[in-house]
Amino acid sequence: MSTPPFLAAARFPSRRSVVHAPGGMVATSQPLAAQAGLQVLLQGGNAADAAVATAAVLAVVEPMSTGLGGDAFALVYSARDGAVTSLNGSGRAAAAATPARFAELGLDAIPLDGPLPVTVPGVVDAWHALLQRHGRMPLADVLRAAIGYAEHGFPVSELIARAWAAGETRLRANPASARTFLVDGAAPRAGTRFRQPALARTLRTVAEGGSAAFYAGPIAAALVAALEQAGGWLTLQDVAAHRSTWDTPLSTMYRGYRVYECPPNGQGLTALLALNLLDGFDLASLGAASPAALHLQIEALRLAFADAAATIADPQLVSVPTAALLEPAYTTARRARIDPQRAAVIAPAGSLPGGHDTVYLSVVDAEGNAVSFINSTYHGWGSAFTAGDTGIVLQNRGAGFVLDPAHPNVIAPRKRPYHTIIPCLVTHAGRLWASFGVMGGFMQPQGHVQMLVNMLDFGMNPQEALDAPRFELIRPYQEPRAVATEYGADTERALQALGHQIAERESQFGFGGGQIIVVDEDGIRHGGSDPRKDGAVVAY
Repeated sequence: MSTPPFLAAARFPSRRSVVHAPGGMVATSQPLAAQAGLQVLLQGGNAADAAVATAAVLAVVEPMSTGLGGDAFALVYSARDGAVTSLNGSGRAAAAATPARFAELGLDAIPLDGPLPVTVPGVVDAWHALLQRHGRMPLADVLRAAIGYAEHGFPVSELIARAWAAGETRLRANPASARTFLVDGAAPRAGTRFRQPALARTLRTVAEGGSAAFYAGPIAAALVAALEQAGGWLTLQDVAAHRSTWDTPLSTMYRGYRVYECPPNGQGLTALLALNLLDGFDLASLGAASPAALHLQIEALRLAFADAAATIADPQLVSVPTAALLEPAYTTARRARIDPQRAAVIAPAGSLPGGHDTVYLSVVDAEGNAVSFINSTYHGWGSAFTAGDTGIVLQNRGAGFVLDPAHPNVIAPRKRPYHTIIPCLVTHAGRLWASFGVMGGFMQPQGHVQMLVNMLDFGMNPQEALDAPRFELIRPYQEPRAVATEYGADTERALQALGHQIAERESQFGFGGGQIIVVDEDGIRHGGSDPRKDGAVVAY
């Protein structure tokens, strides 16, 4: 047995220890959710069962980031045959949604709040699809912990309490949201118990009736009625027509490891394009956190985002040239645009808004199956529109569309929008090596790249990779392409000398939050959980 290189010596002074375990492992952004997934594993469930259980609890305990009103994506690794499959659980626009409809309302952009940016929530069908294909437990058992926390309450986590408070103004603007998520007009404080009886009823209905109860039953009727009353466009037919899809994932090689991402309409392609560019540079010789290494990563991501802006859209309605973009010849030509000594000026290819509120979870079970799963309502509190007494705040994923009729990502009937949420899986020599993700809008492909560079180029263990400082292109589709960093003044001055514009991060929740599980050749799991979130790694 070979020793994982990251166990040989610490490369970064980590704030937490790596969690090592021989059996099942769950990593996510909230401890109660992680424990719910672990409990399912201990009860005989597998990675798919545990992933849905964890996601459902997150929908209760981290409601500003995720919920039944959002979407989900997953990458699934099968230990039996080594296959990796991609689940697209994103919803679609209303059949009535067109640029002309927005123009009639005098709008030149899709709003972030209210009923208009709401697309069909895809997550419940994604849970159903994941369990149907890969799970072994009934949905009612998998949802038991989430129902319990919604009905009996849970103590609000510290960082989640801060994010909750940051959304107070938007929640107050919608009476149902204020009634559901505020206590005497204010967000609950950290450590206080919060109950969601309406969501408990909704979850119990889903547990008893499955996906059909959500998309063709009383829940769908309640969602549509609330939206119609507020001027929204989704109909019962739009909701009932929704289905998740199973797709062939995209992948590329980086340092001898195969990196998998979900295909468009998600932005996983962005990470693969950047990794292709970086694979031609010797980052290890430059040193971790060196301005030279950071410069190359920033420039590679700028090029990748430019390609993504011009091409990523719903592949069922638009031709997305993923194969051509990943071709070695194309990579070589794009790499030639990177000057190791100077930041380039790259024309923007589009203008898309990006939120930072998402949840990510990773599960590896004792058999070696893995689920890399991400679940989101897009911006914090999504559209801030809660559908009546369902307890469901609806996503504003429609704001990921553009209104330019010539753009591939223009809004159109029953179309899926450009999606920011992306899980990741990595294999090495045909076996699972890592299941990980980094939430946070357009930070996500940037986080994927930085985590892989940290581990594969600089030898960091999973916890070190997450603890290490990060950079973020805070407006990757707009000029100026400012960079926010967690590095010190000396590093930022060196980046400025290379031509980069340094800016303050735009949100207290910037730089995302990640979870990583690495599996070594002996089958030992090594887990890390981001200190920028309330999360934990739990295992047996």
